[in-house]
Amino acid sequence: MLQPVAVGHKTLADYASIVGRTLVEEIRELAEPLRGKRILHLSATAFGGGVSEILYTMVPLMKDVGLDVEWHVIYGREEFFNATKVMHNALQGNPQDLTEDQWESWRRYNEMNARELSRGWDVAIAHDPQPAAMHTLAPEKARHWIWRCHIDLSTPNPQTIERLLPYIQTYPDSVFHMQQYVPPGMEGRIHIVPPAIDPLAPKNMAFSPEDSVYIAEQFGIDVDRPLLCQVSRFDPWKDPLGVIDAYRIVKESVPDVQLALVGSMATDDPEGWDFFNATVAHANGDPDIHILNNFNNVGAIEVNAFQSHADVLIQKSTREGFGLTVSEAIWKARPFIGGDVGGIPLQVHDGVTGYLVSSVEECAARAQAILQDPGLGRRLGLAGKEHIRKHFLMPRLLRDWLRIMSDLKG
Repeated sequence: MLQPVAVGHKTLADYASIVGRTLVEEIRELAEPLRGKRILHLSATAFGGGVSEILYTMVPLMKDVGLDVEWHVIYGREEFFNATKVMHNALQGNPQDLTEDQWESWRRYNEMNARELSRGWDVAIAHDPQPAAMHTLAPEKARHWIWRCHIDLSTPNPQTIERLLPYIQTYPDSVFHMQQYVPPGMEGRIHIVPPAIDPLAPKNMAFSPEDSVYIAEQFGIDVDRPLLCQVSRFDPWKDPLGVIDAYRIVKESVPDVQLALVGSMATDDPEGWDFFNATVAHANGDPDIHILNNFNNVGAIEVNAFQSHADVLIQKSTREGFGLTVSEAIWKARPFIGGDVGGIPLQVHDGVTGYLVSSVEECAARAQAILQDPGLGRRLGLAGKEHIRKHFLMPRLLRDWLRIMSDLKG
């Protein structure tokens, strides 16, 4: 049986002071003709990852504006999730395709979930590849079907996308973060809708400087000295080793600078732990480099505090999907430096709302310039926050979904 997910209560009115009354009124006007429509979100999990984080805010907000919305998690065992992990990586370019047994497992669990799916939905939205076969297997269960892709399909493993394409190309409507993520061969209408962050979530809500200082001090940060900070997974594509190298260059001219590398780890991710250990080794015992993760009790509140307190925020990715952590960082109104890859340039206007860099040396030079000119840092931080407010907050995403649903035929 598909598992319904219980979500908390949120009201659109709480966001009005942040995003403005004009957007809130537009949302209410779009929602009125859709009042009472039955909307179903289908996803693989209710824990961890960007999809569930978005849905925990989006579902209550859709309910608040009058839609009859549910979020169901599909059923799967370890063999299914092992297969979809391989699929996820392959679709983002990993050369390893699924084995025949893994493809069979993916389809078998989709068939099982399609049988269990209840009927009578006005719109069913399948998120990512895990439940992507549901439309092909049970089209009659909903009047309209939408596939929402949250991953970067710009350079997929050719064998994997070829096997998946027959299941996704027939969706009448599909939604992608960026145009370059749309694979050739999609037959339905394509919508480009970037993701968004919840400004009222613990990770993003406004913090007083005193609270940020108090929390940062608990983790050994000297709050009277400048701090560079990167919040990301410990992953080669996030380039924490390059951030350490940039910090070392900055330290030659700003000797009292510190670095915090803050990330989350999973117990079942041996590759992640290997790279975490490589990062610790690269720091070489430097007491001014603080490498922290969720096993040090670093959660959403602590991440917020580090970002709110830092003098420079960094996301020096060498490869990136959309990179929504960038919007989370810039929302704290601190100056930001990011890799010029993936969705980061959409979130950063180079030289206006932050800096885009392509090397360790560029990253170091930009960080040094910000530390030596606090006025520059303030200007970048405030301009960056305003850009995120206009383009990457959850009410904008809600409006975009309502527009798509308003345009569905019939």
